[in-house]
Amino acid sequence: MAEKKKMSLTVKVLIGMALGIVVGLGINLMHLNGAGTFVNNYITNGLFLIVGKMFVTSLKMLVVPLVIFSLITGVLGIGDIRALGKVGGKSFALYMLTTAVAIAVAIAVAAGLGIGEGVHMTTEASFTAKEAPALSSVLINIIPSNFIDAMAKGNMLQIIFFSILIGISMLMVGKKAQPVVELVEIGNEIMMKMVNIVMAVAPYAVFALLARAMANLGLGLLVDLAGYVLVLIGVLMLHLFVTLMLVLKLFSGKSPAMFLKKMRETQVFAFSTSSSNATIPVTLRTVVKRLGVNNSVASFTVPFGATINMDGTAIMQGVATVFIANAYGVHLGITGYLTVILMSVLASIGTAGVPGVGLIMLSMVFTQVGLPVEGIGLILGVDRLLDMTRTAVNVSGDAAVSVIVAKSEGKLNNDIYDDPDAGVVTDDDLDIDESVEQELAHIIEETENK
Repeated sequence: MAEKKKMSLTVKVLIGMALGIVVGLGINLMHLNGAGTFVNNYITNGLFLIVGKMFVTSLKMLVVPLVIFSLITGVLGIGDIRALGKVGGKSFALYMLTTAVAIAVAIAVAAGLGIGEGVHMTTEASFTAKEAPALSSVLINIIPSNFIDAMAKGNMLQIIFFSILIGISMLMVGKKAQPVVELVEIGNEIMMKMVNIVMAVAPYAVFALLARAMANLGLGLLVDLAGYVLVLIGVLMLHLFVTLMLVLKLFSGKSPAMFLKKMRETQVFAFSTSSSNATIPVTLRTVVKRLGVNNSVASFTVPFGATINMDGTAIMQGVATVFIANAYGVHLGITGYLTVILMSVLASIGTAGVPGVGLIMLSMVFTQVGLPVEGIGLILGVDRLLDMTRTAVNVSGDAAVSVIVAKSEGKLNNDIYDDPDAGVVTDDDLDIDESVEQELAHIIEETENK
């Protein structure tokens, strides 16, 4: 009798996503009809909130140690400081290029369709802009005065800088550092196993996250700002399926179809968490295990991209700028739009790692081109749902750049990339109960023998 094929984690996550959306919309309808108070209090903002928050917190828990161990291992794997500089330079150039293209396309499409024209917006909506950090202070603050404090606060640029510096120093020490090298490599393996353990509950967590989001948001807001939402989602999809795939094919020669197939799971995680940083463990695993990028490259490009790659956010800025300008009757012209493109690219560096980065960048852009900052309040209602979509685009960009850089450095395993089943997570990979029981039995036996 043939053994029943086990369902992959990707399929389970997709099922959880679909069920979460359906259940969430059902709860939202109950709430609109005056029913569902118990469900809203104890299920939506009770059980779903707890499960979702615990999962996202678990992912965030892994980020700092995973980035540290993985980055140091990556630097050691490259083995050449000059090669590390090449990887960093290529990554930075590609991230800035895709960001510039993203916002240029967004402005062109939004302006061409004339979204916001004829929409008479009131100024009742309000938005208090947070002060964006100066680029000079961001550059100065890349160097941590206290690395422990940087880890506690999750300051990714500082963590990346210090981890690379440790890796370079270990390379310079040479053979004497071998025991520490082995310790770091073991630590990296342990962190990847922890990722597998956390991912075991992913389908249920994704269900809870999306069910709560849909229950609270519903579809009403989408109707009020239909033009803005449809254009923004359309440009995000255009960037993901056309721009990024053309860049991937042009610079690496690899199959976009295979890339998209293997990225589905990571995109769902990004969509449900709305955080590139929280998705780092999943993105890193996919890039290494599924796409065949050597860890020496992926360990740098993935956390670096999660910090400065703002394709999705740049698209939102372009569409939002056109929408608000038209709604308030402000004519920006070619000069204004070029300013928006330049500002967005520079802001993606200057606001790297800052909470609420999208809205901070948008307020900077509005101030620069003379648009009313309170206009941001008009689109805040749908920003949560759209933030989920643009995060999925951001992590796709991180992975695409990782593949391109790895290919150029001869660090891409073509056999893994071209194998549709490579790195697929099944129940066997996530079944930790048996191994734990065996280990406990072994410990008890040793204790009894003593």
